[in-house]
Amino acid sequence: MTKAEVSEYTGIPVSTLSWYRHQRKGPPSTCIARRVLYRKADVDRWIDEQFENDPTNTAA
Repeated sequence: MTKAEVSEYTGIPVSTLSWYRHQRKGPPSTCIARRVLYRKADVDRWIDEQFENDPTNTAA
């Protein structure tokens, strides 16, 4: 997935995804042919981890 596709999928702005990448906080990504790419499975796993690590999560 491209940054634009991840942005559309998650609702996270492209600029925030770029910042997360710089800070190594976001979903795993790689650079192929000068394009930052993400695997959907990695994005989904990262989203799940955000729920697991959120102390305000009220989900049972």
